[in-house]
Amino acid sequence: MPAAHARRSPFARLGLVAHDEKKELMVEFVDHHRAFLEPLELYATGTTGARILERCPDLSLTRLKSGPLGGDQQIGAMIAEGRLDALFFFVDPLSPMPHDVDVKALTRVAEVYDIPLALNPATADLVIRAMTA
Repeated sequence: MPAAHARRSPFARLGLVAHDEKKELMVEFVDHHRAFLEPLELYATGTTGARILERCPDLSLTRLKSGPLGGDQQIGAMIAEGRLDALFFFVDPLSPMPHDVDVKALTRVAEVYDIPLALNPATADLVIRAMTA
């Protein structure tokens, strides 16, 4: 298991990723939890981030590359470097993904570095509730 890395708070930096069929769900989730998310450092892959900012233009969010163009690897590198505290990755288990190996690598690195990983809104809600308790 990798050495623990120092964190400013238990949940200060959050990665947001969503497959195409789950992007609107992610946007709705972020909008619904805006009060909790506003003080956090948010990082999102390209299209997901663009969609979030369309609905929540005042939200401070750093957009990375699109997932298939390297955004998944950017998020994974941030996790490995200790620069993300949690990942909300809304996956679509019913659609084939041409970059499926990238998706698997991203979820694997989140598991290896033992950060909270929410693959759907129900789990993300539980993570937020746990962090605000």
